[in-house]
Amino acid sequence: MPNATMYLTDDQKTAVEKAVATAESRTSAEIVPVVATASGRYDRPEDIVGLFLGIVLMAVTWTVLPVYAPDRTGSWEGIGIPYHLPALIIAMVVGFVLGAFAASRIEWLRMLFTPAAQMRDEVNARARQVFFDDRVHHTAGATGLLFYVSLYERTAVILADAAVTEKLGQRAIDALCRELVEDIRSGDVAKALARGIEKAGEQLEPVLPRESGDVNELADTLVLLD
Repeated sequence: MPNATMYLTDDQKTAVEKAVATAESRTSAEIVPVVATASGRYDRPEDIVGLFLGIVLMAVTWTVLPVYAPDRTGSWEGIGIPYHLPALIIAMVVGFVLGAFAASRIEWLRMLFTPAAQMRDEVNARARQVFFDDRVHHTAGATGLLFYVSLYERTAVILADAAVTEKLGQRAIDALCRELVEDIRSGDVAKALARGIEKAGEQLEPVLPRESGDVNELADTLVLLD
């Protein structure tokens, strides 16, 4: 999968940012869209693939190499030098390195050994980190609203600050997230984000309208995290 910075075209980025500007012209909420390449490092699945391949190569090596049998007097079966153990160790190490490297480069292979619950936890943790560290949580009126999409995990999260949650309600926020996920399944992340942001603006307008003199505290830009 390409990095988030390469995943969307300039026109798609512009469409999302226009949706933010349009929504914020209706409400005092500060909407921040984020697209991340991945939310977790997933070292353990890479190690598991490496261990699995290492065991396979070690088993193959054990099967292919002739047995060293020094106690069988008069037998020419087996190899004259006891290098069975070093060969097995080398096979294990080579298999582990190759497997871990392959898993780090092949998305579906890494996902095969990554529990879905772990990926959800990684996305939620990264979304909260962005929410709290990137000033979404620190607006004057507690009106931040984060749309977070993680491409590798194929997961989206919407986080709202206190004022948005109070006025809109957690159920409505969860419904927005479900609709966002359904739209993303069509394959166009930018269009799905734009639609979700527009819907959020429509729903927030009657309960959290934009006031005269409202200051735009956060830039109306699409944040891309590689």
